[in-house]
Amino acid sequence: MSQDVIGILSDSHGDLAAFDAAYELLRAKGAQRFIFLGGRYSDLDEWILDRRERSRGGREYSGADFIQDVAKWLAVTEQKPRPRSLSVPDDALKELEEDPLLVREHFLRTPERDSIQYRDPSIPRKVLDMVGDTLCCLTYDKNDLSRDDLVNALIFIHGKESEPKLVQIGPRFFLTPGRLAGAAEQTCALLERVDKDLRFSAFRLDGKAVVEPQTLAVDRRSKLSVK
Repeated sequence: MSQDVIGILSDSHGDLAAFDAAYELLRAKGAQRFIFLGGRYSDLDEWILDRRERSRGGREYSGADFIQDVAKWLAVTEQKPRPRSLSVPDDALKELEEDPLLVREHFLRTPERDSIQYRDPSIPRKVLDMVGDTLCCLTYDKNDLSRDDLVNALIFIHGKESEPKLVQIGPRFFLTPGRLAGAAEQTCALLERVDKDLRFSAFRLDGKAVVEPQTLAVDRRSKLSVK
């Protein structure tokens, strides 16, 4: 039985403690790769820096730390091409997941409209990727979806919602993890592939399920639109 487990986070809005709690919860539930949908795009970078500082025991970043970081970064970039972030992870990267410098390698993320990254042409506003053989489209705001997105993808993962939910419209599914900040409950979500099935579930940060596992009946007969 093959299994991919993907953690989904959104709308942290500067609450790095909630971001960290969600990450640890999702990892404990088996997440190997992560999606951060925005709701402050830079929170991922600030959270990485915070984890690195904690891993050094709060001491000042030194020249030796810099050399060590560069060596680790080169060790990863010189490896053979690895799978995309939503694919099954390779064993070498899995062994490195505890290193704060390399944790970012496990994330895909998208910007929100009021971020400077949203206006940066080098940063995609939407990300397309595969979960198994199913095409997914990731975006912070589902209102940014275009007709081509809706024609081509079957699963849409988005933020900007007060609570986690799974909505089916025809053959397509819209998933959201809820919010890590600014909602009645702080929540995050999992998307799992077990053999050919996809399952969605969501949790409060104390681990209580707020959306029990739901199987997505994905119609894989759909084809990409070629123009």
